[in-house]
Amino acid sequence: MWVFGYGSLIWKVDFKYDYKSVGYIKGYLRRFYQHSIDHRGVPEKPGRVVTLIPSDDPNSKVWGVAYKIRNEDVDQVTQHLDYREKNGYSKQIVTFHPRDTKLEPFELTLYVATQDNESYAGAASIEDIARQIVACEGPSGLNKDYVYQLANAMRQIAPEVDDNHLFSLEATVKEMDTDNE
Repeated sequence: MWVFGYGSLIWKVDFKYDYKSVGYIKGYLRRFYQHSIDHRGVPEKPGRVVTLIPSDDPNSKVWGVAYKIRNEDVDQVTQHLDYREKNGYSKQIVTFHPRDTKLEPFELTLYVATQDNESYAGAASIEDIARQIVACEGPSGLNKDYVYQLANAMRQIAPEVDDNHLFSLEATVKEMDTDNE
């Protein structure tokens, strides 16, 4: 079993894995369109975290990390991730394209929050999303730290990739965060 990390699973891997590979999936966009009431916000003041939305361009890419789970750990890791991603995420199978060209593309599991879940926040302007993020905190910490950690992780694993939504949001959050100090 392989699992794809495109959000906090890039930098906060809290499960056993045998091997990891940087690469991408096609046909999706990474967006801060999911409310978080259990990690980066609370029910009264939900934060925002990433999900994937279908792209109009079948060749658009979302970079992240694939983790190979050993057979003996599949049940434990699946239970852990089902719990961790419980707030509106469902599993899908997609094709992963490793950066390492010695590896062939392969299928893996990813957790994606679809528009029909109760915590789906939907589209908003970068400024509105940033305002919400700067104001929120949950059991896993400040919502703005999620943005900063994801942006830093993406620069480390895929420095050549310009994730416009993520980096524009990071810049706006930093600007608003400075204004609030």
